[in-house]
Amino acid sequence: MELSELRKQINEIDNQLLKLFIDRMHVASGVAEYKRQNNMPVLDSARERELLARIAESAGSEMDEYALVLYSTILSLSRSYQHKQLSPESKYGAMIENALAATDKLFPEHARVACQGVEGAYSQIAATKLFKLPSIMYFSAFDGVFAAIESGMCEYGVLPIENSTAGSVKRVYDLMVDHNLYIVRSMRVKIDHNLLAKPGTKIGDIKEIFSHEQAIDQSAAFLRTFRDVKVTVVANTAVAAKMVAESDRTDVAAISSRSCAELYGLSVLADSVQDKSNNYTRFICVAKKPEIYPGADRTSIMLVTPHKPGALYNILSKINALGLNLLKLESRPLPEREFEFMFYFDIEASAYSPKLIELISELESDSEEFKYLGTYAEVIG
Repeated sequence: MELSELRKQINEIDNQLLKLFIDRMHVASGVAEYKRQNNMPVLDSARERELLARIAESAGSEMDEYALVLYSTILSLSRSYQHKQLSPESKYGAMIENALAATDKLFPEHARVACQGVEGAYSQIAATKLFKLPSIMYFSAFDGVFAAIESGMCEYGVLPIENSTAGSVKRVYDLMVDHNLYIVRSMRVKIDHNLLAKPGTKIGDIKEIFSHEQAIDQSAAFLRTFRDVKVTVVANTAVAAKMVAESDRTDVAAISSRSCAELYGLSVLADSVQDKSNNYTRFICVAKKPEIYPGADRTSIMLVTPHKPGALYNILSKINALGLNLLKLESRPLPEREFEFMFYFDIEASAYSPKLIELISELESDSEEFKYLGTYAEVIG
């Protein structure tokens, strides 16, 4: 048989499938109305398991897996359509709408901002790019930044969330789970690491190098060129530069920013020592309440799925069904549960998109735990 004839047959079958799919969705709308009248949830897990088992048996061994994928998608689309028909009241949907109405049209120029580290830290560099004239307070640990905002000591906090080379800053993700703060903006800052030492020190003199764990990871190839040199992890790249400047030793160096060389009176022994030239760190700006400024098109959420096969797939299928773009997916283990995870999502969608509200409404009702982290714009520093 010719290919054209086979394709003609497929087109005819697709037309029948499409009509039947639309008919099924209309019936699902009636099911949604019945559930609304009888105060029933959209998701009926027992019914779905029974249907999928019947489909697998009817499809036969050759097609059962394909049929299960198809009908899992159909069921996900059906639930999405039922949610849309019912338009359930969403706590976070209302939060987004209220934030859009209450937030100023311009991002603030002046603010009290909390950062981890000391003067010269990359967080401070990000803060001065986000705010025109920030009043910055420094804290030795990320926990202090969160506490400063929650107490009202600072209005905003600037924190690293991920690096293009070394990956996510896991401690910040964990703190976002534990605290009720909201992302109001994010920024990508190009990271340029340099080897800094006291004036007069030569590379051959160095016996110990200080830096932050991620800066060390990002400069691994450069560090392998040293023999018998101790590499010591410290809280921050700027802290490393300050330690070298204040040390009585002349055989120590720091991997830090060029601005720290000027700030602490150090010499640059080697510049751009990071493994990759396109080395960026994403910083998030967090606040006590959600603020959504014009241009916000990125939403961050965290959720816990039911501990069963296909749970994450169901979440992804909802995002796909609404035509939204998934920018990031990160998993973090739940300490109190064995082999269970909190999932972090970044989703691309305008703050004004009804599809965003629809998605959040569905995920909020279908997840074991759900947390909205903010809708914001990302800028490049």
